[in-house]
Amino acid sequence: MFFQLISSGYAKTLRVAICAAIALQGSVGYASDDYIDRPEVVAYIESLVVEHDFSRQALEEIFRDAEKKDRIIELMSRPAERRLQWHEYRKILVDPPRVELGVKFWKENAETLARAEQVYGVDAAIIVAIIGVETRYGRITGSYRVVDALATLGFDYPPRSKFFLSELTQFLLLAREEGKSAMSLKGSYAGAMGYGQFISSSYRNFAVDFDNDGVRDIWSNKVDAIGSVANYFARHGWQGDGLVTQKISVKTATPEILELANSSLKPNKTLQQWQELGVEIPTSMSEDLQVNAMLMRMGQPDGADFWLGFDDFYVITRYNHSRLYAMAVYQLSETIRQLRLQSGEAG
Repeated sequence: MFFQLISSGYAKTLRVAICAAIALQGSVGYASDDYIDRPEVVAYIESLVVEHDFSRQALEEIFRDAEKKDRIIELMSRPAERRLQWHEYRKILVDPPRVELGVKFWKENAETLARAEQVYGVDAAIIVAIIGVETRYGRITGSYRVVDALATLGFDYPPRSKFFLSELTQFLLLAREEGKSAMSLKGSYAGAMGYGQFISSSYRNFAVDFDNDGVRDIWSNKVDAIGSVANYFARHGWQGDGLVTQKISVKTATPEILELANSSLKPNKTLQQWQELGVEIPTSMSEDLQVNAMLMRMGQPDGADFWLGFDDFYVITRYNHSRLYAMAVYQLSETIRQLRLQSGEAG
């Protein structure tokens, strides 16, 4: 117990030192791109040795080989969710080829999707849409080494260094637990992996062995990927028994309405409260005005549409904290469902 207390205090001191070093680096710059030569990386390695019993030699080999990628910082600084209007964003993600591939993916994996829907209570169309938006059904899973992505963002992107250093730790733990070489795994510029683009902490917490072969593999196993996405949604509170989103009209776009629109991803007012503010609630929804919703203003070429988002819409935003992303996932899911019905694949 005494040793644990010493270790805990030492590790806390190391974490403080790492954060201070990164903050200093962000203000003055750093001459070396070799991670192994940098004091904050040496301190980070030491913290992993103390807290998680990693081999110092193995970690030194990893960080000797890890590379800073300036392109990753550029991409992180300009995400599509902040650059694009809704109509531009939708055009990219709810496109005919992706819809057709979604129908095909559903057909090829119908049994697994039906089982995931039964086990986790999550709409199969949502599962299909997530995998479609994230990787075009496994066709684009990322070309960056995860170590490079997370080291770059953890040590060279001060705005979110704390988060990405935590994910780097989670990744190294994940690689050890799953028996993978940390240097061999690839993903997105943010370090997301596999069919569903799980970050490392999500992989450790929500990935499942859905085919019961003893391995949680969302890199190449579609069965595990489908089950893992379903489990993620179930664990984040997916209900599946009500509206996800609803397009509505606003009597007058007052300054108050414009300020409240897009102010929250979480349902924050009842339908009655929105109605009192000037939102026109459809007659079909008037029986339960105590349901909570949030208001969204979605940019169009000639103005904007207004939408209400409900609890399950909020759950979609837990996958990616963006109303544009969640709306794209939902509309893709519904478009795939409709085409599937039209083509006679359902049933």
